[in-house]
Amino acid sequence: MKSNLFDITGKTALITGATHGLGMAIAEGLSEAGATIVFNDRSAGAVENALKMYAQKGIHAHGYVFDVTDEASVQQNISRIEAEVAPLDILVNNAGIIRRVPMLDMDVEEFRHVIDVDLVGPFIVGRAVARRMIDRDCGGKIINICSMMSELGRSTVAAYAAAKGGLKMLTRNMATEWARFNIQANGIGPGYFATAQTAPIRVDGHPFNDFIVNRTPAGRWGKPEELKGAAIFLASAASDFVNGHILYVDGGILATIGKPANEP
Repeated sequence: MKSNLFDITGKTALITGATHGLGMAIAEGLSEAGATIVFNDRSAGAVENALKMYAQKGIHAHGYVFDVTDEASVQQNISRIEAEVAPLDILVNNAGIIRRVPMLDMDVEEFRHVIDVDLVGPFIVGRAVARRMIDRDCGGKIINICSMMSELGRSTVAAYAAAKGGLKMLTRNMATEWARFNIQANGIGPGYFATAQTAPIRVDGHPFNDFIVNRTPAGRWGKPEELKGAAIFLASAASDFVNGHILYVDGGILATIGKPANEP
């Protein structure tokens, strides 16, 4: 008998900020596993462009314009999504930003903005979706996109690391409070992936490219499609007793302290 553990046909998934990059790759994977895809962005232009990109991939996605940090807009649009598309079974809190500024040079407001988008946003959206899941008494899946910076620090990304470290603990508290309602809240921590955003530094001889290739046991950058399996697992019945876990998809970076420069 063929297993249907990873089949999410008939489920509806909201992937915030999935207008490009890793969010779009995750949405594509969930679609391939059977889910109806909903996404958002603050920009109407970004939503319109992404709808065309999804269509080119053969995916009939539903795009909405709202800011994940605006609680009233989130509430209004979650209600619209559930009325116009379907009740949400899966939420992927993917929307996020990063600001690369040394702490001594970073404005407090800039720090707060990163925290607001990367940590407060998942709280606002997660709570809005979870309340509806609980009211329907049908359970659900929440996946927060964490980071290796949920575990490690790196120069110039203090706000991002603080937010992603907080998101790891928010994920565990979502699991703690909502598991009794059959809601599984877990996270994915991507490593370094080959996207359009990283293209300028993914060239031979670039110091950061060489650092990542040498620092990663797999010896390469990740491919966006390599996030699909983790997302499908955490969105499906295969993970029904997995809760509060952060699944790192990083080619082994967090498993090692690295290797000497002269080691092959």
